[in-house]
Amino acid sequence: MNLLANFWDKSEGVLSAQNDTGPVAVLDIGSNSVRLVVYERLSRALTPLFNEKASCSLGRGVATSGRIAEENLQLAIQAIRRFALITRLMKVHDVHVIATSAVREAENGPAFMDEVKSLIDREGVVLTGSQEAHYAALGVVSGIPGFEGVVGDLGGGSLEFSLVTEGADAPGETMALGAIRLQDDSEMSPSRAFKLAQNQLQNSNVVLPGNMRDFCAIGGTWRSLAKLFQIRHNYPLHMVHNFVADSAQMFALCEELISKGDETEGLSEISGSRRPLLPYGAAAMAAVIERGEFAQVYFSALGVREGYLYAQLSAEEQARHPLREATHLINNLRSRTPAYADELFGFTTKFIATTGLDEDERDRLWREAACSLSDIGWRGHPDYRGEQSVDLVAYSALTGIDHPGRAFIAEALAVRYMGLRHNGMSSNFAALVGQEGHKRARILGALFRMAYVLAAAVPAILPQLDFRTNGKTLEILIPQPIAFLDSARLRSRMKQLGSLLDFENVDLIPV
Repeated sequence: MNLLANFWDKSEGVLSAQNDTGPVAVLDIGSNSVRLVVYERLSRALTPLFNEKASCSLGRGVATSGRIAEENLQLAIQAIRRFALITRLMKVHDVHVIATSAVREAENGPAFMDEVKSLIDREGVVLTGSQEAHYAALGVVSGIPGFEGVVGDLGGGSLEFSLVTEGADAPGETMALGAIRLQDDSEMSPSRAFKLAQNQLQNSNVVLPGNMRDFCAIGGTWRSLAKLFQIRHNYPLHMVHNFVADSAQMFALCEELISKGDETEGLSEISGSRRPLLPYGAAAMAAVIERGEFAQVYFSALGVREGYLYAQLSAEEQARHPLREATHLINNLRSRTPAYADELFGFTTKFIATTGLDEDERDRLWREAACSLSDIGWRGHPDYRGEQSVDLVAYSALTGIDHPGRAFIAEALAVRYMGLRHNGMSSNFAALVGQEGHKRARILGALFRMAYVLAAAVPAILPQLDFRTNGKTLEILIPQPIAFLDSARLRSRMKQLGSLLDFENVDLIPV
């Protein structure tokens, strides 16, 4: 221990230059797994530094015996002992320890939490069912701004529901419908589990027939259900957060899982640790869709852990948009001159105003994010800057953006780096944003492409430029003292932009 203590004293930790508070972590002690997530810092846009789980099945048999099985308890203690060391080595600023239904319901839960405290030197919080529902709802609010509907968090031992409207949640409820609980109570029969879920949901005061259009699902088992749905439908983006599925199609997949179990097509591609519970998660999902008569099912990768941290933020911090905060940070870390992104946004705003292109609040947010990310590929090899930039947008852990938004920004960056004839992304992925959105993204990318020739990512040039229309010509107004920036390459880029617009010509006019 002296050697480790000496290491902790001398270690510089893993703080980034952008981090002024230090890493923060959540140790989540659930009914199915124990997970430690360390985030770079407490902020509106959480960035994971470390994320690992240990499958301990603490909830197995609790409903019948009233106790956490000793074997499972020891698995959890062993994992937490390791996680405690990791938090020390990473110099975590604060560790939040939360436990859910298995610990809440078990007779030996308090003694277990005392041992956890001795290992990690933090007082843990055993959440009530209503607290679980509340923090799950906040997790959705933090990661899918604007979502309104019912939120359901499926754990191993329980299923929590809450209603989210206008960015806030009403008091929720908890039901004994966790995946492990359903497996135990149904005696390993998914069809019986479906009936148990149907019966319990008749008493729900949150999941009411036809009350809300959308349902948002949280929890590892339901995320695996979403992955199976994506596999079965050849969905182009294998990412669960903010994925939206048609409820009728989801219900059909759940029915197949309930009836066929291990023989369900595509199930072999799902994680082996989740596979046995998937038919029981499907039973719960099918009962929820049936009871609530939902039209769409959203999936959120953010839940109780992120909601718990979101609650620690001030009202001002909570009001910030996570996509805006994350992309501004990426711009500061990876762009040549971060101030240029703000000038590019102003430049494109003038363009939108002059040309009269349709743009709502969501489109404006996407455009701002694209401006922030427009120079992230400059360190890459010229032949691969476009692909690298597209991949970062398409597959990064950004929150606050849906899949069509990812496709929009990725297309804008693909055009910015590779031109209008690029093949840097699949047509199926590009199609997620729709025909009009795809066209708007290409116009934005062509505008980026032209602006970077004009200003070379150097601040103070773009603010001097303006736009006006003259009949069927779009004119770019440039002050006479910098009119020498005109070039054959710039004219080529202007022609590319013009090919996407309703104007017959794009011209550079010294003024």
